[in-house]
Amino acid sequence: MGDKKSISALVSGGEANAGPPLGPALGPMGLNVLQVVNMINEKTKDFPGMKVPVKVEVDSETKKFTVEVGIPPTTALIAKEAHITKGSGNSGITYVGNITMDSAVKIAKMKNETSYAKDIKGVVKEIIGSCVSSGIKVEDKPAKEVFSDISAGKYDGLFK
Repeated sequence: MGDKKSISALVSGGEANAGPPLGPALGPMGLNVLQVVNMINEKTKDFPGMKVPVKVEVDSETKKFTVEVGIPPTTALIAKEAHITKGSGNSGITYVGNITMDSAVKIAKMKNETSYAKDIKGVVKEIIGSCVSSGIKVEDKPAKEVFSDISAGKYDGLFK
């Protein structure tokens, strides 16, 4: 096994290119930069318009590389599900979007590994907490009402 080097960068989902930060870092390693960029874009295409953390590991002898993709920030995932570009600058007063409980659960499953919550229900509550600060309703209701519904067990079927 050769010497492993790794490069971490934040790229726009599906839009990485051979320019900085990737090109200048990968070029000196003797890699086909376009190959690496294409793989990154393939792996991040589900996150259009989002900043996605990626890590490229390179074996400097064999020039073999792997691409690991991180998870975009929770607020970016919520914005994607709500089909908005950014949150409300006036949370609690101005609502700029809405996500369904299914979307909240979908995001929670993506975030489950990095969350400190003890179960998926806890992660969903974290996601809904992020909705509050972004000015996003859940199931067309203010998040506080949805918290009560969750506590009352209304959505337990989704948390299996």
